[in-house]
Amino acid sequence: MPKITILFFLLLSMIAFSQEIDKRQAAQDFQTQLNKEYADAKTSPLEPNDLAHFQTLDFYPINESYVITAKFIRTKKEKAFKMKTSTNRAPLYIKYGEVHFTINGKECVLNLYCDIVLSRTAKYKKNLFLPFSDLSSGIDTYIGGRYIDLKIPSGDTIDIDFNTAYNPYCAYSHKYSCPRVPLENDLQVRIEAGVKKFHD
Repeated sequence: MPKITILFFLLLSMIAFSQEIDKRQAAQDFQTQLNKEYADAKTSPLEPNDLAHFQTLDFYPINESYVITAKFIRTKKEKAFKMKTSTNRAPLYIKYGEVHFTINGKECVLNLYCDIVLSRTAKYKKNLFLPFSDLSSGIDTYIGGRYIDLKIPSGDTIDIDFNTAYNPYCAYSHKYSCPRVPLENDLQVRIEAGVKKFHD
């Protein structure tokens, strides 16, 4: 094999390895920050008794295969709707788009949503909300599903890191009002990444 070809493949391998390290570091940073928030009484959703004994949330091992690049389809002419929550609160959301991807050999489609009120503020105007449930829900993960926070992409693809899937606050306390995962965002595949359920 020519030396140039060998060097080319070595370079590709180094780039791929570097990308894997970056993905793992991003997930580790997410876990560290989430644990920090939950350990702080000012930002924690935990009940006082749980907070007093809190050390860390239970995460799946970080798995780079759950970092995917999905096809993003912007949906137009969508109407705002009142999203169901765990209480009588009914915040206004709109379906912003769809993501299409394959994970664990399963073709999947999820809807992305935009909180209409929050999107009117500069801080949150580019935020997208991805609620989902999967075959781990109610077994290893919170029965009510989990969330992922995303940003509006500039093109027709979007990166989704399921290692950053987190529980709604309702998983920790009934005093919160949390959006329910829409039925169309129920995945028929196990997503073994992100935060697990809090109590058995």
